[in-house]
Amino acid sequence: MADEPREQQTPQAEGRRAVFRVPPTALLTIPILLFCVTPAAFAAPGLQALYILPIAVIVLVAGYRTTATRQGLAVRSLFQTRELAWSDLKGLAITPKSKVQAVLNDGTKVALPSVRTRHIPVLSLVSEGAIADPSGVLDQPEKPEKEEPATEAGEKAGETVEEAPAPAEKQ
Repeated sequence: MADEPREQQTPQAEGRRAVFRVPPTALLTIPILLFCVTPAAFAAPGLQALYILPIAVIVLVAGYRTTATRQGLAVRSLFQTRELAWSDLKGLAITPKSKVQAVLNDGTKVALPSVRTRHIPVLSLVSEGAIADPSGVLDQPEKPEKEEPATEAGEKAGETVEEAPAPAEKQ
């Protein structure tokens, strides 16, 4: 195995990886924003600085992300990248807007960009159990249990045949 190229060894050594970021489709707002800013930018001298807004959107979309690996979390914001090992985490906190924060052992909270409550099972899976899955999604069996074969000709996996009530006889 030592003779194998590094590319083939890395996926097995790293394990699972999840990247939480702003969807790239958010960049579609740039042409719209440029179209809307242009009339205001030329209305008065100095308002050309409004063209900074589309550039800021590009930087925000490209910059903010949270990467989860077997080793821990990499939280990337506009000016810094912070590495958090799973052993450094006490747990996760959820804000009223369903955003997730990492709570460190010393009690400080670190915002996890683009991570929401629906992503907690993914974090649990990537962390290999270091973060518990409170939803129980990972506890469900992967394959559904086999159903018993149908006994009636009209009954098939999940279908039920009901007999219609006999019409009342007229006297």
